[in-house]
Amino acid sequence: MSKDKVVMITGASKGLGRELAFAFAKEGAKLAICARGEEKLKEVQQDLEAMGAEVLAVAADVSNSRDADRVVSITEKVYGRIDVLINNASIFGKGPCLLLDYTDEEFEKVMKVNTMNPFIMTKRVLPGMVSRGTGSVINLTSEAGKIGFAEWGAYGISKFAVEGMTQTWADELSGTGVRMNMVDPGEMDTEMHAKAVPDCEYELAEPADAVGIFLYLASDQASDVNGERFEAQKFDVNEGVL
Repeated sequence: MSKDKVVMITGASKGLGRELAFAFAKEGAKLAICARGEEKLKEVQQDLEAMGAEVLAVAADVSNSRDADRVVSITEKVYGRIDVLINNASIFGKGPCLLLDYTDEEFEKVMKVNTMNPFIMTKRVLPGMVSRGTGSVINLTSEAGKIGFAEWGAYGISKFAVEGMTQTWADELSGTGVRMNMVDPGEMDTEMHAKAVPDCEYELAEPADAVGIFLYLASDQASDVNGERFEAQKFDVNEGVL
């Protein structure tokens, strides 16, 4: 259970991030949500508050150090701590194309959002977690972070980096009471998937179908789970991790 835990979710204005916010709200968590788009973020905040959730919403680009500092500082000032960080924010970048067709600037942008973002945010929240001897960081990965797919370009490469970063940090955090894991949500019906696979003709999972593993990893039940990789669509909330 996540009741009264302070849960920070990046990229919470749509897709999986939005569904995670509602899932944790139903658990009774206190939420700190952020995204670059202020209008959509405010809409999510209003919908969450309408169901009785306690929500702090901050429009920010958390791949920017100053914005990350601001988000974490405001959250710790309001709630006093951050118990769970979900590094969900990411972009696909240039639509399906060969790496050779990327400009340097396009490649750099994807790497900054998808890789620097979780590094910067994690670095900001870890001191508080380590000092309290407890905390959970959950990074988003992808099948494209294990296997290189043609035309998935910088997105797939950025997820390879996230996987390595998660494993490295998990090892460094061993014995601190803070754990770091990663989740591959699988193919879902989202704007990002539509951009990555524009001619998709097969059935996709809904983002709401992927939230169970995140609730588990945020809970005290998973207090000894560290450095693991999970596939969200293979998690059964009634049977545990598969």
